[in-house]
Amino acid sequence: MAARYATDPASPRGRLYAEEESAHRSPFQRDRDRIIHSSAFRRLKHKTQVFIEHEGDYFRTRLTHSIEVAQVARTVAAALDLNVELTEAIALAHDLGHTPFGHTGEEALDRLMQPYGGFDHNAQALRIVTDLERHYAEWDGLNLTWETLEGIAKHNGPVPQPWPYALAAYNTRHDLELHTHAGPEAQVAALSDDIAYNNHDLHDGLRAELFSTDELAELPVLSDCFARVDVKYPGLNYYRRRHEALRRFFGVLVEDVIAVSRRNLTDLDAQNVAEVRHAGRMMIQFTPALWEDLKVIRAFLFTRMYRAPAVVEMRHVVTSMLDELFAYYIDTPTELPKQWRKEVAEAEDRQTLARIVADYIAGMTDRFAIQEHERLIGGRAVPPGVIDGN
Repeated sequence: MAARYATDPASPRGRLYAEEESAHRSPFQRDRDRIIHSSAFRRLKHKTQVFIEHEGDYFRTRLTHSIEVAQVARTVAAALDLNVELTEAIALAHDLGHTPFGHTGEEALDRLMQPYGGFDHNAQALRIVTDLERHYAEWDGLNLTWETLEGIAKHNGPVPQPWPYALAAYNTRHDLELHTHAGPEAQVAALSDDIAYNNHDLHDGLRAELFSTDELAELPVLSDCFARVDVKYPGLNYYRRRHEALRRFFGVLVEDVIAVSRRNLTDLDAQNVAEVRHAGRMMIQFTPALWEDLKVIRAFLFTRMYRAPAVVEMRHVVTSMLDELFAYYIDTPTELPKQWRKEVAEAEDRQTLARIVADYIAGMTDRFAIQEHERLIGGRAVPPGVIDGN
């Protein structure tokens, strides 16, 4: 039975464009399916999570990361008696706006777009699902429910002003109440993102041999996980030992979020989802002690994985690549694909043209950005390597 403060699928706040709902799927199931079938979702397969996409078949990409986030989110939402389908839809959509090369690409594009309103991947995700996905006869975008759009826009909390360009532009048409917290389902998606990447970045860092199992076993939380594995399975194979320890670490994070969030929601005694939005703080949280431990783990990953010397060099390579692509398309917009040329022809100023170029580059996969740079500008291909975090 759903909690009083869960989002009711029988009474969503509607879509920007009215349409007849499905007889067989809830509005949020329908949102989830539209997200999964979108072009932007498929492109996540070849976008960086931490390692450049062509580095190896076993490392996470933005697509596998999004799937892992959605699975964690479903578990937590179900345990808290929230709307599982809405939670899953938001989790699957949360990274749609990422550029090629992850946060490194985002930082480059944001710097390039500063004279024209900047760039933010959360805002770009909203822009994708409300405008850039252009497949339907009656509207641009996916025409998702208000609740799903709200979750994409502000799953990390209220959005401070000035709002990123894409959020501000859409909010004038469809008020997402950016000054409040999101509903509990979106908050679950946000914490599930933290759980997923804290876990899988450790897996991928070990596989890449950027640090050792012994080093992990000295970190907070993980030291206890390894100790419990050693007691239960003395002499266990090296690879199985670290997998068992990380599996327990994953469980600790999930159980902590469920316990703390259940207590927060019980103490709030919200009678409906609106009271969660207006509670003034996030309801879905880790315990303060675990949050402090995770800060130590994140600092370790930052130093040993995200900003290792080889990584810094790789960041310079891909940043330069995006700088050159952006300048090239601004100066030669006729090189954009045919479906973009009508917008280019109608662009009234440089700011509009820059936004078109940013949309195009942001939608690229790692491999396509590399190929286009080689085709248009020349230079060596990007070698394999880790470039990013979170």
